[in-house]
Order: sequence, then C-alpha cells, then structure tokens
Amino acid sequence: MSPETRHDRTCALLSEKAIETLSEKSVLVAGLGGVGSWAAEALARAGVGRLILIDGDVVTPSNLNRQLFALESTVGQPKCQVARCRLLDINSRLIVDTMDDPLLAGEIGDVLRRFAPIDYVIDAIDSLSAKIALIATALTHETPIIAAMGTGNRLDPTRLKIADLSETHTDPLARIVRRELRKRDIEHVKVVFSEEPPITPIGIDNRTIGSVPFVPPVAGFLLASEVIRDLTSFPAEK
Repeated sequence: MSPETRHDRTCALLSEKAIETLSEKSVLVAGLGGVGSWAAEALARAGVGRLILIDGDVVTPSNLNRQLFALESTVGQPKCQVARCRLLDINSRLIVDTMDDPLLAGEIGDVLRRFAPIDYVIDAIDSLSAKIALIATALTHETPIIAAMGTGNRLDPTRLKIADLSETHTDPLARIVRRELRKRDIEHVKVVFSEEPPITPIGIDNRTIGSVPFVPPVAGFLLASEVIRDLTSFPAEK
C-alpha cells in the first residue's frame, strides 16, 4: 500500500492534473472575516499554490462567534498574520503574501499590480466603496472575480447560492452593488448571495448586524468551491 499524501482525497474527485494546476495558481482573498477566512482555508487545503491575503483589521472578541482565525489566544492580533501562521501550518510550501492595511478604493489598481500575477480574486470585504472598486478593477484587468454579498442577519445557510449579480434578489447589499456597477457599465459578475430575507436584529442594539456561526462560513466555502472549479475547469454539477 502506498503512503498517504495530503491531496489523496482531493485527487479522488479532481484528479492529479487538477491538483498540479491549483499548485501553480495565485488567488487573492480580500477580507478575512466570517466569509473570507473560511474561503482562504479551503483554498489552502485544496492545494492552491499562492494566496494573497488582504485585511487591515485585528481579531476582536465579536469575531469569535464566526471567524475561523478568531480565538481567545489571537484577539488583538492582525488577522492577516494569524491567517498566515495557520495556513502555513496546513501547508508549509504554500506561498502566503499579506497586506495588513485596509483596502482603499483608490489604491486597488496599484494593489493588483503589486501582487501580480493573480489568477482569481475573492471579494469578501465589508466596505461598499472598496467592494465596488475591487470588482470593477478586477474586471478591467480581466482577472476573474467572485464576490460575497450579504450574509449578516440571516439564519438559513441553505438559502445561499452562486449566481450572476443580475439574477440576485432579496439581498439589499446586492441591490446597491448592482446599482453602483451599472454606473460603470458593468452588469455581470459572479456572486454568492442569500435568497433569505434579512432578519431584523433584536436585543439591546437593533442597529448591529447580527451573525451566526453557520451562515458566513457556508458562503466562504461556496466562494472557494467556485474558484477551484473554475481554475481546474471542473464542470459544476447540473
């Protein structure tokens, strides 16, 4: 019996050629919160060769309920550095580039050039202006991108789906993104969104966006799955 390798189980579904392809790819993950942290880990475990991680925040106590890199021992530490340590512990041969500064709308073109080549971009950031600019700039650079829409104030992970932005509904964030991208003559971009109507938060401060441990991670896994299938040309299930 041959010794096990880290990618045996993945190869059983994607093939050795697909794993070799992934090892040569670079994926930028913008935002390492409740969505992006899980997407980054899935990409690392699947065998992507280089990850570019961008997040200007540190881990805070409110992150502990849903973010992969948030532990009591990491509170106060930069998310990018916590992520880098964990991902390298999963695969020491992984190349991890990081940017610990906030992603500002006016600097995105420079950032993409700085970290080139980039084979795919995952947008999992909260800032609306940066999200719009990242999508528009990536498309201008002809870099594939998939963007996360709203996952807060939801309780049903089964209502998440991958779709073209033009097909989204129910999601207030997606509606704003559609409107702003139309101003830039952009109609189509791949997104993950929820068909579940947002729930009105309860409690002492109903202005706070509620979150649970079992919705944002599913969105992150959907983002990662689509990136991996696109990069390996593996057909999506019909």
